[in-house]
Amino acid sequence: MAGRFDPVDPLTPTTVRGGRTAVPAGQGRPVGAGAKERRWTPGGPLDLGLTLGPLRRGPADPTFRTTPDGSVWRATRTPDGAATLRLAGRPGQEVHAEAWGPGADWILEQLPALLGDGDDPAVFVPRHRLVHASHRRRPGLRLTRTGLVLESLIPTVLEQKITADEAYRAWRRLVRQYGEPAPGPQDLGLHVMPSARTWAMIPSWDWHKAGVDAKRSAAIVRAARVANRLEEAAAMALPEAARRLEAVPGIGPWTSAETLQRSNGDPDAVTTGDLHLPGIIGYALAGDRDADDAAMLELLAPYEGQRHRAARLILLAGHTPPRRMPRMPRTDIGRL
Repeated sequence: MAGRFDPVDPLTPTTVRGGRTAVPAGQGRPVGAGAKERRWTPGGPLDLGLTLGPLRRGPADPTFRTTPDGSVWRATRTPDGAATLRLAGRPGQEVHAEAWGPGADWILEQLPALLGDGDDPAVFVPRHRLVHASHRRRPGLRLTRTGLVLESLIPTVLEQKITADEAYRAWRRLVRQYGEPAPGPQDLGLHVMPSARTWAMIPSWDWHKAGVDAKRSAAIVRAARVANRLEEAAAMALPEAARRLEAVPGIGPWTSAETLQRSNGDPDAVTTGDLHLPGIIGYALAGDRDADDAAMLELLAPYEGQRHRAARLILLAGHTPPRRMPRMPRTDIGRL
């Protein structure tokens, strides 16, 4: 998706850098104290909430906020250090970004990728009525690419084989306890996740207090110890990137796919090994609520190269199989 990227640095006068215009702060909406500002116009429809939603780990994620004015706030740890990013913009219009912290320049340079500039939804061809309707209703959906592996890998490991609510609680507790307050405005209470070194040094009792078992905590510690090697996967093609992640014990296809969907923005990183997804896909496309991974992959085969996008559109459509009613014990049947 082509677009215009206009970096705005409040610390310098107007200049032109490689064909990109830099404008001093103070022109247009005021910039927050100490913030750097950039503006970018997407080449097509863009919905900030839909595009960045997968980066949010639960409604109280300490690294992610949305505010009543429609802004999206994100605290992250870049290769240059901690950063806070605020994004504002209406669908299809210029996006206004503000960033604070030592990682501000890095996160602003990555802004187009984060907002799906490398994603090309035009190549997607819906082949089912439900997928077509979901695709038509969401023209602003783009697949984000953060370029950061560990920040998506760790919360994904926390989500292994437990409920989402349990994983979200663990993420909140560990980020607030071992992370750091995000740079910039403090009124939202944002926190930056811990560094790789800090993750590797969390004592066993604090993992236990957060409700994280030894298997998942060990996988996170092992990943943190080779964080630099894992971060290289952000620039790899999907098969190679998945192999790099899955070389770490405790990281399998489910975890690598869920991670690379966010860090690499790969439209084909379909999730296998999920408890619910095959049934949802099977029910939506074939009325088969008991579909397994093999059946799901067969149903998604017409979308090869875009299977993650197809699955995402199906999930967003909300066409999930009805819950089965629990069977009443025989002893109760005779009492009716």
